[in-house]
Parts: sequence; structure tokens; C-alpha cells
Amino acid sequence: MAIFSQLIKFVSFVTKKYNIDESHGLYHGMIVLNNAYDCYKHEVINNEYLKKQEHIILVSALLHDMCDKKYMCPHEGLIQINNLLDDLLTIEDKHIILLIISTMSYSTVKKNGFPELNEYQLAYHIVREADLLASYDFDRCMIYNINRMNGNIIDAFYNAEDFFKKRVFKHKEDNLYITEYSIIQDNMLKINAMNRINNWRNIIKI
Repeated sequence: MAIFSQLIKFVSFVTKKYNIDESHGLYHGMIVLNNAYDCYKHEVINNEYLKKQEHIILVSALLHDMCDKKYMCPHEGLIQINNLLDDLLTIEDKHIILLIISTMSYSTVKKNGFPELNEYQLAYHIVREADLLASYDFDRCMIYNINRMNGNIIDAFYNAEDFFKKRVFKHKEDNLYITEYSIIQDNMLKINAMNRINNWRNIIKI
């Protein structure tokens, strides 16, 4: 899929333009892309129709944070994504990708619930859950908070730990997972995150 060369260039450009840190930049996009692909491979076994939606899932996964309100005006970001995809995909594909990206965030789901995307519903959940699975990376959360706290690693740690307790570790009990793949991954990722938190606590002696 040669389209990914253009998508990666776009993500790199937007990341620099809006000073998006590593926690939401290209590397994070690539992690979510791989999570989405792994989930897709698991789900397509019993949902063969997903084969025709693979490109929608993967493009959405890579671009999902390029309209994040923490760094830019979401509407402006969506316009830029729309312009990028104009010559790359069909109007319908582009429409679905923009819908997925604009409705998949944790805060949007908590506020509005899941959108009704008909035959693209499972594709939506795969992309959304791929991002949730990426949130178990405690180092990523540390990076985000270190940038917010001007390098104060102690405050960054406590903020990140609180975030995990109040939000990340509750994804499963909050019924945010629909796919079997994500439910299976949740337990393992939770254990890894707890170990990472303990490591950080020991490293910075708190």
C-alpha cells in the first residue's frame, strides 16, 4: 500500500507544525497502526467482510491523532486530513475514516457513546480499541506529563499513575472493549503497566 508513504509524511509534517510530542506523534501512530492490524487479523477470521475494509482500519489508525484537541483545533485537523485523502481514496472511504477518527476518542465515547456506523461498526471498534491498547504504555503517559510539567518527573509520575488508576485500568470494567482480541490483551497489558509503574517508583525513589 504505497499510500502509507504519503500518510507518514503527513503525520511527520503535522507533528512538527503543531509541536505534537512523542506521546501522540508518529511513533504512537505506528503503535496504534500495528495494534489495529493485529486486532484486524484476529477479527477477520470470523468476519470476512472486513477484508474490504482493511485499508480503512489502517489509515484511520495511523491518522487518528492528527486532529487531537490537545494540540490543535479538531475541525482544522479534520480539514487537513480530508484534503490529504482527497486524491488517495474514494469519497465513501474518506467519509468513513473521518467519522471513525472524529468519534473514537475516549472523551467522545464517554460523552456520546458509540456512533452507529452500520457495516463499518466493527472497523470502528478495531481502530478505537487499538488506541486504547496503546494507552497502557506508562512511558508514553510519562512523556506526555513530563512535557506538560516542564520536565518535573515527580509530578509527571504522580499524574500518570493517577491517570492509570482512574482511567486506563478501568477500560475493561467500563465496557470499552467489544472485540475478543482486546479483551485478551487487556490482562497482559495491565500486568506490564503495573510492573512499569513499580520500576519508575524505584528509579525515582518515591
